[in-house]
Amino acid sequence: MILDPIRRKYVKLTPEEWVRQNFVQYLVNEGKYPPGLLGLEVFFRLFKVKRRIDILVHDRSGNPVMIVECKSPGIKLNEKVFDQIICYNMELQVPYIVVTNGIDHYAAKLVPGKPGYEYLNVIPLYEDLLSL
Repeated sequence: MILDPIRRKYVKLTPEEWVRQNFVQYLVNEGKYPPGLLGLEVFFRLFKVKRRIDILVHDRSGNPVMIVECKSPGIKLNEKVFDQIICYNMELQVPYIVVTNGIDHYAAKLVPGKPGYEYLNVIPLYEDLLSL
C-alpha cells in the first residue's frame, strides 16, 4: 500500500499505480501543476459504459484540459494505448493528451480545425498548458 496524497488515502501499489504516483509528482514538482486541480482515477461514461481516466488535469475554472493515461512499465505504448485515450477524448474534448508507462512519455495537442493530434516535444508546464 502507498499513501496517495492527491486522493488522501492508501491505495494498492501496483505497477500502474507506481507510474501514476511518479507521474503526478513529476507534474506537481517539475510542471508546477496545482495538486488540487488533478483528479486521479476519475470515472465517466463512454457509450453507456463506465470508464476510468488515470489523471485528469483541470484549469483554474474546473474545466478539464488534459488526460493522462498510465500503463505499467512493461506495457508498450502502441496504437492500442493511443486509441484508448483518443476514444476517451472523443467524450471529454480536452486539448491535451499524454500517455506514459513510466519510461516513455508522449504528449499531443488537439489542434482545432485540423484532423488528428500534433505531437509535442515536451509535456507542457501548467502555465504553458493554459496559454497554448
